[in-house]
Amino acid sequence: MTFAGAAPPAADPDEAVAAGALRWPAPAKLNLFLHVVGRRPDGYHELQTAFQFIGLCDEITLAPRADGRIERDGALPGVPQDEDLVVRAAHALKAASEVTSGVTLTLQKRIPMGGGLGGGSSDAATVLVALNALWGIDWPTDRLAGVGLALGADVPVFVHGHAAWAEGVGERLTPLNPAEQWFVLLRPECAIATSRVFNDPRLTRNTPPQRIAAFTDGFGRNDCEPVVRALHTEVAVALDWLSTRVPARLTGTGSCVFGRCGTGPAGESLARELSAEADTRGLASWAVRGLNRSPLIEALAHWRSFARQR
Repeated sequence: MTFAGAAPPAADPDEAVAAGALRWPAPAKLNLFLHVVGRRPDGYHELQTAFQFIGLCDEITLAPRADGRIERDGALPGVPQDEDLVVRAAHALKAASEVTSGVTLTLQKRIPMGGGLGGGSSDAATVLVALNALWGIDWPTDRLAGVGLALGADVPVFVHGHAAWAEGVGERLTPLNPAEQWFVLLRPECAIATSRVFNDPRLTRNTPPQRIAAFTDGFGRNDCEPVVRALHTEVAVALDWLSTRVPARLTGTGSCVFGRCGTGPAGESLARELSAEADTRGLASWAVRGLNRSPLIEALAHWRSFARQR
């Protein structure tokens, strides 16, 4: 079991003075529901979903460099450097802003890949937000989110840093404040390609659009869940077991499933208990807390406060 009630430490300006590098959190997200309401002529699907962050975070170290180069320090299995979203995000912001600065990026990966938790998109958003500050670009959030959208549909919500109701391909955002409850998060041993799910003929693509006022705890469903169940027995088994204990569903189009455990100490206790039980069943598990404000935004505020005092 891994406990992830809060994010790792925010960007540490004091440490940065000594080490010349900054550590920034990149939180995972849950899709509290996910409806596919249509398909556009260009093949993209129209969605409605609710994003909420959780305390499980990757961590990215950014070391500014004067030679203008952008490099990743270390390997990420199966992801060449030029395809890595953290590298692509840095290049995209540098090109759009025409800055001459560079950076070395080091990624400590905690969010499982292919799990539907938005780890790659979150990593890209963290690089954009951090470099926007460190390179002195200081673009407003909407403009920065526009750069992020070209990297992936989920990137803007991580740039904005607040839980949100999302529409379109996921880029039209309205702030949302769902209960910050505890969840047990499970990952069966499989990774799922989003394209395979969205191209599957069994996918429901005509769920009636809903108004944001209809959203409540436990609202809706994940339209991708039946397809993922059919493609991966491991996910179906995890969902079936968890559903005997708490309300459970799939997040995004990945392999991870989550169960709602409630708020406060009782919710935390139940999440820990179920996570420990999942470990005995051979499932990777986390006890995580929902967060409406991204720890990335807390890190940015911390850094700006420090910068003003220098």
